[in-house]
Amino acid sequence: MSEYAIEMEHISKSFPGIKANDDITIGLKKGEIHALLGENGAGKSTLMSVLFGMYKPDEGHIKINGEVVEINGPIEANKHGIGMVHQHFKLVEVFTVLENIILGIEPTKFKFVLTKKEARQRIIGLGKQYDLEVDPDAKIEDITVAMQQKTEILKMLYRENDVLIFDEPTAVLTPQEIDGLLQVMRNLKNEGKSILFISHKLDEIMTVADRVSVLRKGKLIATKVVSETTKEELSRLMVGRDVQFSVDKKEHEFGANVLRVRDLVMSDKIHKGLNKVNGVSFSVRSGEIVAIAGIDGNGQTELVYGITGLEKIVSGRVAFKDQEITTKSIFKRNALGMAHIPEDRQKHGLVLDYSLENNMILETYWKPEFTKGKILLDRKKIREYSDNLIEKFDIRSGEGSKSIVRSMSGGNQQKAIVAREIERDPDLLIAVQPTRGLDVGAIENIHKYIVEERDKGRAVLLVSFELEEVLDLSDRILVMFNGEIVGELNPKETTPEELGLYMAGAKHNYEFVEDDPIISEKELKKEEKENEK
Repeated sequence: MSEYAIEMEHISKSFPGIKANDDITIGLKKGEIHALLGENGAGKSTLMSVLFGMYKPDEGHIKINGEVVEINGPIEANKHGIGMVHQHFKLVEVFTVLENIILGIEPTKFKFVLTKKEARQRIIGLGKQYDLEVDPDAKIEDITVAMQQKTEILKMLYRENDVLIFDEPTAVLTPQEIDGLLQVMRNLKNEGKSILFISHKLDEIMTVADRVSVLRKGKLIATKVVSETTKEELSRLMVGRDVQFSVDKKEHEFGANVLRVRDLVMSDKIHKGLNKVNGVSFSVRSGEIVAIAGIDGNGQTELVYGITGLEKIVSGRVAFKDQEITTKSIFKRNALGMAHIPEDRQKHGLVLDYSLENNMILETYWKPEFTKGKILLDRKKIREYSDNLIEKFDIRSGEGSKSIVRSMSGGNQQKAIVAREIERDPDLLIAVQPTRGLDVGAIENIHKYIVEERDKGRAVLLVSFELEEVLDLSDRILVMFNGEIVGELNPKETTPEELGLYMAGAKHNYEFVEDDPIISEKELKKEEKENEK
């Protein structure tokens, strides 16, 4: 009897312009948590997609419990007891949470009558058991990215798979939710499950994994017992150099208010008639990084939607530089100098079936530097611009600027958005989870670029669930709880524990003092006429 639940031997897989997996051999022991670590585009997700039957390997074979098997699709993988939580969710947006979880194994009575009652009770029970509670009747299109992640995990738990693949499962979870998920993984291991865990987060791997395999540029570099290695050694194996884990940020003076938000109210799409943001007011100055911290679901997403114009506000006002933009279009906000790294990169950040170069100019294609005679796109200049960004931000893809974005790894899709938004040289950068799904080397670079924007005098609004990122990058922290700002903290004078108290609603110290009122053009003209009198 083999000690391995899964063995992948000499696996190779190529795509146009790139060898994603190059003669990789790894084994997952029974009752083990085995981590896969590597840079964005190192081949981790491709390898797991081969195991889950989504790709057929060019070379090599897979053994389950010591026997060679051929897995021709996810349905066969499920039959072999293999389940997978994908980095990019496989959910039907117009279906409910419950409908997505039972999709393909719908419970029926008399073979044709769909019965959801028992499934609902089981899903609610699993949610409580593993601290993954989601409203089973909520539509996927109406819930946050973190809630969608929970739905994917519940979908796998509902199917009672023995081999569980987690592809970046904590990328959009809060620290508290991450701790809960890691405990879930430990519990599943104790129940005899075998887990393959893809992560860029070294702390998580050191906390929960038994062994770790490091991939770099499609090749297996090493497999280490976690208790016998260090974060520094793993980061060197992953990126081929030493990585700086702290953020280098100097003191400097802040300027005038660039973003002003006053009494903003945003509706709750799931619970009709209720508000998700309740009278939020704050400002962000030039040369300042203001971080919004909070447990996911407390209104951060809706707040950003209101500021960027992705959703209509219920009431309140927003001003950018010297203009009120409360009702202005997204196009006009962008043209004024607002940049946005969105929470959901695939839904709001990219056109997946466009080439990388076309995605790089989505917000600037109409500018003179990319056009000929104000009508035609200048393809040569667009290619040169895209190639420069690819090199500057280390964006990896099989065919460079010609690559279709859908074919790129999640981390490289994220780097493409960051490159596009920062390169526009904005006056305001709104960055929501900017390092989501990135490896330590890429995180180091993105943090450096954000600090550079701040040092140039740009205003930065950072929304992050990573407490370490919030504390390291920000000049000022605003904490949201239940749709309101409950705390304003100095990152130099606070601790993760104190921040956690505000995030849980246990402390409240925020009182906004109006220092720079928003005056519309109409009000300004009225004031000028009164002054003339």
